Amino acid sequence: MWSWPFLGIRHGLRVIAMIKEIVVLTGPESCGKTTLARQLADRWEVPLVNEAARDYLQNKDSYKESDLLEIAKLQNAMEQKKTVLPAEKLVCDTDLLVILIWSEFKYGSCDPWIRETLENCFNQKSFSRHYILCDPKIPWQKDRLRENPHNREELFAVYLKKLKDYKLEHSVVSGSSKERLKQALDRFKYKQ
Repeated sequence: MWSWPFLGIRHGLRVIAMIKEIVVLTGPESCGKTTLARQLADRWEVPLVNEAARDYLQNKDSYKESDLLEIAKLQNAMEQKKTVLPAEKLVCDTDLLVILIWSEFKYGSCDPWIRETLENCFNQKSFSRHYILCDPKIPWQKDRLRENPHNREELFAVYLKKLKDYKLEHSVVSGSSKERLKQALDRFKYKQ
């Protein structure tokens, strides 16, 4: 459970910290995004935006390209809702970048709304955005919603290229779950 960072009383008003930085976990399927997102949100005691696709697809046998737009809209709405919460950071277990890359990879194209909304997120001045790209060199964890176990390295390279092409602030984490957490915490200079 996270608490609101109380900064004090100024001019008779209670002052609290607002979201200054969004930390987004990204990368191919089964590379440790959800685990690390939960660890960081717990460690920092900040809100977490879960992956919308999991809930959306839970009761579906399959999906089509148009479903990715619906998932993107849900993901974006969940993130926007939490950016107004009183916390210094917000951790996102994915964002529209994952949906854009998957759409291009699987269908060869991406709905313009996804691309435009993602690029608008990059240009927001009220907070910074940092991507943590999770290396896929960990065992594949099979589940009903995952479909791509054989080319995670190829997709990792696509993620890295997109981050660089968009000139996004990012870091790469690798190794065990414990090592990844330490690398992420070190990146943000938090004492353990």
